[in-house]
Amino acid sequence: MNDLIIQNIQELILPKSTDRPLKGRELDELTIVENGTVVVKDGKIVYSGPHTEEYEAHETIDATGKVVSPALIDAHTHLVHGGSREHEMALKRQGVSYLEILKRGGGILSTVKATREASAEELFKKAEYNLLTMIHHGVLGVESKSGYGLDRETELKQLRVSHRLADKYQLDMKHTFLGPHAVPAGRGGEEFMQEMIDFLPEVKDYADFADVFCETGVFTIEESRRYMQAANDLGMRVKIHADEIDPLGGLELAIEQHAISADHLVAASEEGKRQLHDSDTVAVLLPGTTFYLNKDSYADARGMIDNNGAIAIATDFNPGSCVTNNLQMVMAIAALKLKLSPNEIWNAVTVNAAKAIGLDAGTINTGDRANIVIWHAPNHQYIPYHYGVNHAEKVIKDGQVIVNHDLALK
Repeated sequence: MNDLIIQNIQELILPKSTDRPLKGRELDELTIVENGTVVVKDGKIVYSGPHTEEYEAHETIDATGKVVSPALIDAHTHLVHGGSREHEMALKRQGVSYLEILKRGGGILSTVKATREASAEELFKKAEYNLLTMIHHGVLGVESKSGYGLDRETELKQLRVSHRLADKYQLDMKHTFLGPHAVPAGRGGEEFMQEMIDFLPEVKDYADFADVFCETGVFTIEESRRYMQAANDLGMRVKIHADEIDPLGGLELAIEQHAISADHLVAASEEGKRQLHDSDTVAVLLPGTTFYLNKDSYADARGMIDNNGAIAIATDFNPGSCVTNNLQMVMAIAALKLKLSPNEIWNAVTVNAAKAIGLDAGTINTGDRANIVIWHAPNHQYIPYHYGVNHAEKVIKDGQVIVNHDLALK
């Protein structure tokens, strides 16, 4: 006897199982089964496809009029941090520059101060609330970065909190060391970068990836290359925050260093986009950040896809430049501003998002873990269309319903 059957599914979304990220035109290929059925036993998918009467189970969920998909993956978050910066919003709208905000004690260095001052327990409770919000919105795979310590003690504190969250909720979580996220006040970039490189052997026990912010006024291409090479030499996989503001060649560096992902890429060069053709580095695009910063130019997702590149979509949840942990909202922005089709969006937040952080997730084909979302929506196009609300009705982890949104008034 099976454990669970989900039947009468209006639309069953089945991204393709693959050993590498989907690239180019593949991103628009998505199997949609009408009147579908999913069968689960021992936390794994036994069957997913057209309606069948062949199976029996202890529990049956009627998904008439609903969409069923793999659980979402958020492949770029700054989940663990102290404090918040809501007071900066009014300053920005008044035209106060970021550099002036920094002088007034705001900006990223204010988050660094708050994170350093917070206890591990305070950081855990804050991050736990935000993680549970993600789960309630259909996310069961998360990448969690450090980067608000800029010193050994606080960076390790962030990573340990991230591991505690993963252990408590038994989630698919990846932990990323982003020590070179900014240059601390009063320090030189080259000196601080060497400190972060020297720290890598110790941090390797806590981090799946080593990340760096390569941007004007932060770390140069050559500094970033030294860091990435050092991490690669230790057997750590690398990531990079690249080409967010200026086309420095960060995407090209990511491809050169075989990075698992290059993130942001709003200002990526034509040469960088061209090189995606022969690379499995995933371009993780963060349109919610561009939206929140009220910028006119978004990452050229269409150009990357036309060059046979692999893309994923993530929130970039952080207290300064993208204060949302609702990946559904970012899916809507991706449709409107990145000009992505619904199929491309679904692949970008499931199978390709999983590839961007090295997870075996994002699909619900036979043999896969039963991490599933039942959506209160008539079709897969509706979720990015009706934006700003939560469409996740049930979230199922390893075959067990862990979130059930009953909107009936009692």
